[in-house]
Amino acid sequence: MMNSETKVSLAWGVGIIVLALGLSSARSAGHIDHDTVTRIVLGATGLMVAWFGNMMPKRFVPSELARKVHRVGGWSLVISGLIYSGAFAVLPIQTAVFVGGGAVVAGLAITIGYCQSLRTKARA
Repeated sequence: MMNSETKVSLAWGVGIIVLALGLSSARSAGHIDHDTVTRIVLGATGLMVAWFGNMMPKRFVPSELARKVHRVGGWSLVISGLIYSGAFAVLPIQTAVFVGGGAVVAGLAITIGYCQSLRTKARA
Protein backbone atom coordinates (compact mmCIF):
# COMPACT_ATOMS: atom_id res chain seq x y z
CA MET A 1 0.00 0.00 0.00
CA MET A 2 1.22 3.52 -0.80
CA ASN A 3 1.96 5.99 1.94
CA SER A 4 0.42 9.46 1.86
CA GLU A 5 3.68 11.10 0.71
CA THR A 6 3.76 8.85 -2.37
CA LYS A 7 0.10 9.56 -3.08
CA VAL A 8 0.69 13.32 -2.95
CA SER A 9 3.71 13.01 -5.25
CA LEU A 10 1.70 10.98 -7.75
CA ALA A 11 -1.18 13.43 -7.51
CA TRP A 12 1.15 16.31 -8.41
CA GLY A 13 2.55 14.39 -11.38
CA VAL A 14 -0.85 13.27 -12.66
CA GLY A 15 -2.30 16.73 -12.05
CA ILE A 16 0.36 18.44 -14.15
CA ILE A 17 -0.08 15.90 -16.95
CA VAL A 18 -3.87 16.36 -16.91
CA LEU A 19 -3.40 20.15 -16.84
CA ALA A 20 -1.01 19.99 -19.81
CA LEU A 21 -3.34 17.74 -21.80
CA GLY A 22 -6.35 19.93 -21.05
CA LEU A 23 -4.51 23.08 -22.02
CA SER A 24 -3.23 21.44 -25.20
CA SER A 25 -6.80 20.57 -26.14
CA ALA A 26 -7.88 24.15 -25.45
CA ARG A 27 -5.00 25.39 -27.62
CA SER A 28 -5.97 23.03 -30.44
CA ALA A 29 -9.54 24.33 -30.24
CA GLY A 30 -8.23 27.89 -30.51
CA HIS A 31 -9.25 29.01 -27.02
CA ILE A 32 -5.72 29.86 -25.82
CA ASP A 33 -2.32 30.38 -27.41
CA HIS A 34 0.91 28.42 -27.10
CA ASP A 35 2.55 30.93 -24.72
CA THR A 36 -0.35 30.66 -22.29
CA VAL A 37 -0.08 26.87 -22.24
CA THR A 38 3.66 27.09 -21.61
CA ARG A 39 3.28 29.67 -18.86
CA ILE A 40 0.57 27.76 -17.00
CA VAL A 41 2.25 24.35 -17.18
CA LEU A 42 5.67 25.66 -16.20
CA GLY A 43 4.12 27.85 -13.50
CA ALA A 44 2.42 24.76 -12.06
CA THR A 45 5.77 22.96 -12.14
CA GLY A 46 7.29 25.79 -10.09
CA LEU A 47 4.44 25.52 -7.59
CA MET A 48 5.15 21.80 -7.34
CA VAL A 49 8.80 22.54 -6.50
CA ALA A 50 7.63 25.02 -3.85
CA TRP A 51 5.19 22.45 -2.41
CA PHE A 52 7.89 19.80 -2.07
CA GLY A 53 10.27 22.35 -0.61
CA ASN A 54 7.65 23.25 1.96
CA MET A 55 7.06 19.59 2.85
CA MET A 56 10.73 18.63 3.05
CA PRO A 57 11.54 20.02 6.53
CA LYS A 58 8.35 18.53 7.99
CA ARG A 59 9.46 14.94 7.51
CA PHE A 60 10.74 13.11 10.57
CA VAL A 61 14.53 12.96 10.66
CA PRO A 62 16.41 11.59 13.67
CA SER A 63 19.58 13.62 13.22
CA GLU A 64 19.77 17.32 14.15
CA LEU A 65 22.14 17.94 11.21
CA ALA A 66 19.71 16.27 8.82
CA ARG A 67 16.87 18.42 10.17
CA LYS A 68 19.00 21.54 9.55
CA VAL A 69 19.68 20.44 5.97
CA HIS A 70 15.98 19.77 5.42
CA ARG A 71 15.06 23.22 6.71
CA VAL A 72 17.60 25.00 4.50
CA GLY A 73 16.79 22.79 1.52
CA GLY A 74 13.09 23.27 2.08
CA TRP A 75 13.32 27.05 2.20
CA SER A 76 15.62 27.21 -0.82
CA LEU A 77 13.20 25.06 -2.85
CA VAL A 78 10.13 27.00 -1.73
CA ILE A 79 11.70 30.30 -2.69
CA SER A 80 13.19 29.03 -5.96
CA GLY A 81 9.91 27.33 -6.92
CA LEU A 82 7.95 30.53 -6.32
CA ILE A 83 10.48 32.56 -8.32
CA TYR A 84 10.25 29.97 -11.11
CA SER A 85 6.43 30.20 -11.16
CA GLY A 86 6.46 33.97 -10.95
CA ALA A 87 8.96 34.24 -13.78
CA PHE A 88 6.71 32.26 -16.10
CA ALA A 89 3.72 34.31 -15.04
CA VAL A 90 5.14 37.72 -15.90
CA LEU A 91 8.37 37.57 -17.93
CA PRO A 92 8.91 36.84 -21.61
CA ILE A 93 9.37 33.08 -22.07
CA GLN A 94 13.10 33.20 -22.89
CA THR A 95 13.79 35.42 -19.89
CA ALA A 96 11.56 33.24 -17.67
CA VAL A 97 13.55 30.15 -18.65
CA PHE A 98 16.77 31.90 -17.66
CA VAL A 99 15.43 33.45 -14.43
CA GLY A 100 13.34 30.44 -13.35
CA GLY A 101 16.02 27.90 -14.18
CA GLY A 102 18.61 30.06 -12.46
CA ALA A 103 16.46 30.25 -9.34
CA VAL A 104 16.15 26.47 -9.15
CA VAL A 105 19.87 25.99 -9.76
CA ALA A 106 20.63 28.61 -7.08
CA GLY A 107 18.31 26.83 -4.63
CA LEU A 108 20.10 23.54 -5.25
CA ALA A 109 23.51 25.23 -4.96
CA ILE A 110 22.54 26.79 -1.63
CA THR A 111 21.44 23.42 -0.28
CA ILE A 112 24.56 21.62 -1.52
CA GLY A 113 26.80 24.40 -0.21
CA TYR A 114 25.11 24.22 3.18
CA CYS A 115 25.62 20.44 3.28
CA GLN A 116 29.30 20.90 2.47
CA SER A 117 29.70 23.52 5.20
CA LEU A 118 28.09 21.19 7.77
CA ARG A 119 30.37 18.36 6.67
CA THR A 120 33.43 20.60 7.01
CA LYS A 121 32.34 21.73 10.51
CA ALA A 122 31.68 18.12 11.57
CA ARG A 123 35.17 17.06 10.50
CA ALA A 124 36.83 19.92 12.40
